Amino acid sequence: MVLRIDPYTATDERTPTQHVREGTVSHAGSSAPTVIVVMGVSGVGKSTVARLLAGELGWTMAEADQFHPENNIRKMTAGTPLTDADRIPWLRAIRGRIDEQAGTGQNLVLTCSALKRSYRDLLRRARARVRFVHLTGDTATVSERLLHRTGHFMPPELLRSQLADLEPLAPDEDGITVDSTATPERIVHTALATLAIGPQT
Repeated sequence: MVLRIDPYTATDERTPTQHVREGTVSHAGSSAPTVIVVMGVSGVGKSTVARLLAGELGWTMAEADQFHPENNIRKMTAGTPLTDADRIPWLRAIRGRIDEQAGTGQNLVLTCSALKRSYRDLLRRARARVRFVHLTGDTATVSERLLHRTGHFMPPELLRSQLADLEPLAPDEDGITVDSTATPERIVHTALATLAIGPQT
């Protein structure tokens, strides 16, 4: 079951097994490494939250943007939305990175927009348990963040197309949805408590 959490009110008294079930799983067994995918549209704070999660857990972190082919980067820089055909090779490359990490027996924190259910299903076919932390925010707040962001190839005008593509986590998906307007530290605390993940998980 997907749990949608207001991180301002969530407490440690929430028992994760009462609120979150495994959902649609990959080919991985119960002893497989875990991957936390911090997902959502551009500007919700995925990288910041992922860095904090990785630091708290002592896990490796990877950014999905690193796996975009040059053609995708050129399209986005020019303000052209990506299509499914553009994204599938990118997602396969990300899944390959997950498999590579899982092959070492190590866990991973990964940022990825993972906008559609079909994209997440592709990632779930990796050799790891893939869990999602979906960061959400109102359009005005996210747009404001994008306007002040520097050093990234995606222009703010592509936010509308991402929101149009976005399919929220379904009840059978393994993950939680958290309001990104909370502090990154609070989001991390809420996610780890709810998913029952710690450094030794």
